[in-house]
Amino acid sequence: MSKKEPLCDNIAGEDCGLKKVLNIVGGKWKIMILCVIDKDEVVRYGDLRRAVFGITNTMLANSLKELEETGMVIRKQYDEMPVRVEYSLTDKAKSIIPILLELKRWGEKNL
Repeated sequence: MSKKEPLCDNIAGEDCGLKKVLNIVGGKWKIMILCVIDKDEVVRYGDLRRAVFGITNTMLANSLKELEETGMVIRKQYDEMPVRVEYSLTDKAKSIIPILLELKRWGEKNL
């Protein structure tokens, strides 16, 4: 009989892959932001603000900054007046989309 692989050997440990993922995409808004960007591929700030129902400007700005810092989102600013900023997913973020789809399907089936 083979040993079952644990989700985390040490849930408090910094090397836990699941903990690392939750640190990057956890919280109330980040997965929803990733979903909107994935759907439209390139999204402007105002469009994100309208698409993520209930998010405040502060939470959107903070979440986008964190997603950019962790290599999930690319922020491109154009030198125009008014300033235009667009967001897109990195390859790293695109690789988690199939996993999020599986979570979505699980939720549809079980919740």
